Amino acid sequence: MKKVSVLILALVASLGAFASEAVEIDGGTTAWMLTSTALVLLMVPGLAIFYAGLVKSKNVLGTMMHSFVAMGIMTVLWVAVGYSMSFGGNVLGGWFGWDTNYFFLKGIDETISGGIPEYVFAMFQGKFAIITPALIAGAFAERVRFKAYCLFIALWGVLVYNPVCHWVWHSDGFLFKDGAIDFAGGTVVHITAGVSGLVAALYLGARRGFPKSGSRPNNMVLVMLGAGLLWVGWFGFNAGSSVSSGLSTAQALVATQAAAAAGAVVWMIVEGLHTGKAPALGFVSGILAGLVAVTPAAGVVQPLGAMALGAIASVICYYAIMLKDKLGYDDTLDAFGLHGVGGIVGAIFLTFFIRDSWWANNPEATLGSQLWAQIFAVIVTIVYAGAVTLILTWVVDKLLGFRSAPDDEMAGLDQSYHGERGYGMNNPN
Repeated sequence: MKKVSVLILALVASLGAFASEAVEIDGGTTAWMLTSTALVLLMVPGLAIFYAGLVKSKNVLGTMMHSFVAMGIMTVLWVAVGYSMSFGGNVLGGWFGWDTNYFFLKGIDETISGGIPEYVFAMFQGKFAIITPALIAGAFAERVRFKAYCLFIALWGVLVYNPVCHWVWHSDGFLFKDGAIDFAGGTVVHITAGVSGLVAALYLGARRGFPKSGSRPNNMVLVMLGAGLLWVGWFGFNAGSSVSSGLSTAQALVATQAAAAAGAVVWMIVEGLHTGKAPALGFVSGILAGLVAVTPAAGVVQPLGAMALGAIASVICYYAIMLKDKLGYDDTLDAFGLHGVGGIVGAIFLTFFIRDSWWANNPEATLGSQLWAQIFAVIVTIVYAGAVTLILTWVVDKLLGFRSAPDDEMAGLDQSYHGERGYGMNNPN
């Protein structure tokens, strides 16, 4: 009888432990965050395909490698120090965060936070750290040494991405405390990437023969396919940033779809009126403009506001790219024209479309104060990302030579740095 009592007590204890775990872990939220993490990672090969279709055929693999290698380098850095720098407590006056428990994620092995294993949140955020430097590569595509690019994104991730991420998304970050809204990465991802890409592109100079030999897309099918994957992945990017599986998730998802659609349609109309054509490239550019603009706003705007942001961003990005052509600088794949400009538009203009319930829950905020908080966050991000990128570009250039050699550039990145061809058999015969 005594043995039976012991077994019953043990069974009750185990059931209690199971019930405790069931209460702690929100299965629905965890499942959605796992899905979102995969969707954001899907955006990286989507970006690689999108960029690869836009460059010369001799640079297809080299361009794709700029995205794929980020999955390796940035993951290693994120696990080692990135998560700690982004989501640890303030150090050095809040320049970045630090928590030794986050070093190599050793302190979160059994941590449940917000109903999900902290591992899931750490990996979700890590995917943002991957795609951001991959976006930068579009600005100087077809003209940089591969090993120099690898060193650049490693340094950039540590010294630009991680600090800005801490300022905006950690509760101790000064931009977070200032009330700046960035739901899913308007400042952290798109403005940092766009501005950094522009700075690096200006420092490195234009491709040889530009603009006379400016390339047309080598494969619009790849461009369209890549854009489609980005659109799908963006649901994880934005709706996943709710870190929940509920009303706010649905709100962000609908805002994302509405903004992308509005951006695509408006770009097609504007370009059609301007040129008399409706190019597929313009349509997908509009998709991206809308997606970028709604990224910081997805959690605070209703569908009509999201569509307005997509439309506004589409028009402004269209003319920003036209201005680039007039000024003559070589932002190869319009990283600044779409991501930088679109991110700025979204971060600032979201103020005018915030839903009433947000204002009711934040009575201390006014239209003027919120607008200033958004503008201040944009200015800080532009100045910091631009200045540090200029320094890093100079350092990498002096150490390894950032710009590709003339012969390598003429031969193409694929053969010069990877010994392969994107199209056809590797055997020239």
